Amino acid sequence: MSDMTSEIWSRIDADKEFVVELARDLVRIPSVNPKFQVEQGLNREADVQALLSRHLEETGFETRGWDVFPGRPNLIGEWEGSDERSLILCGHIDVVPVGDVKRWIRDPFGGEVAEGKLWGRGAVDMKAGVAACVAAARAVKQAGITLEGRLAIHSVVDEEAGGFGAMDLVKREKRLARHAIVAEPTWGDIVPAEGGLTWVRVTIFGKQAHAGWRFNSMWPQPHVEGRLAPGVNAIELATRFLMALRDFEQSRCRDNWHPLTPAGLATINPGVIRGGAGLGPDGTPQIMTNAAIIPDVVTIDLDYKFMPQERFADVQAEFESFVSHFAKTDSWMRDHPPTIEWDLFGLNFPPMNTPVDDPLVISLNERARQAQRRPPRVKGFEAVTDAAHYAGAGVVPVIYGPGGDGFHGDNECVEIESLIETTKVIAAAIVDTCGTR
Repeated sequence: MSDMTSEIWSRIDADKEFVVELARDLVRIPSVNPKFQVEQGLNREADVQALLSRHLEETGFETRGWDVFPGRPNLIGEWEGSDERSLILCGHIDVVPVGDVKRWIRDPFGGEVAEGKLWGRGAVDMKAGVAACVAAARAVKQAGITLEGRLAIHSVVDEEAGGFGAMDLVKREKRLARHAIVAEPTWGDIVPAEGGLTWVRVTIFGKQAHAGWRFNSMWPQPHVEGRLAPGVNAIELATRFLMALRDFEQSRCRDNWHPLTPAGLATINPGVIRGGAGLGPDGTPQIMTNAAIIPDVVTIDLDYKFMPQERFADVQAEFESFVSHFAKTDSWMRDHPPTIEWDLFGLNFPPMNTPVDDPLVISLNERARQAQRRPPRVKGFEAVTDAAHYAGAGVVPVIYGPGGDGFHGDNECVEIESLIETTKVIAAAIVDTCGTR
């Protein structure tokens, strides 16, 4: 270990309470994403950003912010330096709702420290990671180190509802960075890969009719003058589609793998199905309460994952080909094919596939082996994070952060020793990546 790293880590060890208290202060400001729950005093993202802004300015960062949504600002702090060795540290400050508070053994927003852990909603996901980023930069500053490369800290909103804070940031910023660390909880593992994700809606069309005449479409009828045109039940067509989709999903998973991710990651989850009569202006059936109608429309909303190494354009073309071939198996659907709506509700996470021999991966791996009680693994991420949006904008990201429990559940907490280790590793990676002058 270099003398420079030793000096930075000794600063962190000498003032461990700083990162713990900062994480504690952040937890104590409720910042529940208002897309999930709106309640007086719960939706204080702006107050979280104001607290972080004060700490960044005290550490010499130039700060700026703007509202992504009314009262929901993003925040950037920046030290100037070269673009060649530039680095972003990123975290989100919105949290999911508490749920049933009776299931919590401690105040969800009390920030209690007990049993070697900091407890509260957002403790591990991911206010501790944000605090570690600020504390790491502070330790570098206190060690008297001047970086060659530009260092930025991005604190964003709305990750829990689709990453629209990070999406807005990467669209606005004309000068991002070469690398990024996203400090989501990884339990000390190094995560350079995650699959892509989009939401897609398939709309299947039938022909509306009275259910009393269902026999007219079920059994062969003589074609006499005045015979009513048979109905076509869109729900039954959708049932067949779902069976075919399952086979298509399995075929995608069977031979489609990545060395860092679990087998079968590229799943296609039917998450929401609506069937009924009459397609409304919102793109869903208007009548869904009358079983006496043969339904003429079904919408199926899919959570569509794909692999880190796949291109969205290829995934899109493959799925559209599958739907087209499925429609050709039915005489009605050949003339009335399903429609496909990509990026439903604007949700789209590009894949991240940072090489394992990238200098940032190597740095984090080496520093984690020096600082952590448990050696890190280099692995892929099963879900999606804001790292996707940086990858989509041309930044080379890696996910690395502390460990804890209660992730999106009851009694959330972060392990304090893990938080200290994370701070040390990120601080050393800052110097490794940005260099000194």
